[in-house]
Amino acid sequence: MKSSINYGSRYGSAKRYAVWLSFIAAAFLCFCLSACSEHEPQKQTPDMRNEECLICGAPLEYLSQDTLMECVLCHKQEPSKTRCVDGHYVCSDCHTAGMDSIVALCMAETSKDPVAILEKMMSRSFCHMHGPEHHVLVGAALLTAYNNAAPDSMKIDLQSGLLEVMSRGRQVPGGACGYMGACGAAVSTGIFMSVVTSNTPLSTDTWRLCNLMTAKALEQVALNGGPRCCKRDSYLSILTAVDFVKERLGVEMEKPDVRCSRSHINNQCIGKKCPFSPVK
Repeated sequence: MKSSINYGSRYGSAKRYAVWLSFIAAAFLCFCLSACSEHEPQKQTPDMRNEECLICGAPLEYLSQDTLMECVLCHKQEPSKTRCVDGHYVCSDCHTAGMDSIVALCMAETSKDPVAILEKMMSRSFCHMHGPEHHVLVGAALLTAYNNAAPDSMKIDLQSGLLEVMSRGRQVPGGACGYMGACGAAVSTGIFMSVVTSNTPLSTDTWRLCNLMTAKALEQVALNGGPRCCKRDSYLSILTAVDFVKERLGVEMEKPDVRCSRSHINNQCIGKKCPFSPVK
């Protein structure tokens, strides 16, 4: 008599066994991937890259003395005190690549509000959270708003003025606030005043005005303390210049209430201590 075999029962057991094997294999794979990911470097978000090293997103370090460095983008060698902790150095020319576009932007601008003009320029891809581009942008925003607010008798050739602001502002090095005791954004207000008044080292009254303008902007920057924030110092410098120009030149630019929208990408933000903090 032939024995009867329950093939359906055996097939069902084998199927369940295969399912269990698949489950165990999947769990083991997830465990391995999780363990490996703990040792992977943290991926840098666009905000982190904007705030720190433009190459890898690592924090910046500021040295006490100049060191010969090579730009990782153009390979130019020059002395500098600033690089990221992983050794990447980006020269000022590469850092501000694309800044020439502000001339066309300002030439088409009709606003009398230098902060609004500054915001438009800071939204461009060449502008980062911190950097020497602000040494140009502050003066350019002021020059544009001034020319839009001034009577015809006091207007200047805006295009040539912007090119001059850009040329002079680029000579103010990054980190001047810490290494020279002169924030470049505040110095940019003096550059603006110098261009507006056609000031030279041999001038008399305008020489006084230009240096006084820079001094007043520097005072406001200093009174708010460090660490540096190029956005905060740019706002402070511009608002100081608006009052100064109204008082000394009689040209009234618009002075808005400023609230910062970039504190989340500033690792050194001073929070509620900042006069432009959105949280009070």
